[in-house]
Amino acid sequence: MTPHNELRLLPWSGPDGKPCFLSADDNAGYLSRLADNTEAVQLDLGVELLDHAVEVLADMEVDPDELHRLAEDLTGALRDAVRVATSRGHRLPTRPLSTPEEPEGAPQRTAASG
Repeated sequence: MTPHNELRLLPWSGPDGKPCFLSADDNAGYLSRLADNTEAVQLDLGVELLDHAVEVLADMEVDPDELHRLAEDLTGALRDAVRVATSRGHRLPTRPLSTPEEPEGAPQRTAASG
């Protein structure tokens, strides 16, 4: 079985609302491409919704029901964007953190000097 950190979080939920994951060695497989396309559509819709939100919020006489629908739509778009970001973040290559080299002649830090 593939370790959890190698699983790809998919941009949709299962029938019970729980996250779906893909374990695949090939990022060019059918499900990987479907997930990539779904993520792109979700992000594009989020951009369109953001543009619409700017227009709606500029209208000082907007109907409260329309504001409520907008808030629901924005919540869904934000949920999708966070899922995409989480999925892509988990797939970034990791490398050990290292401290940059101090230039020669630089003063040495001590606990007292911070």
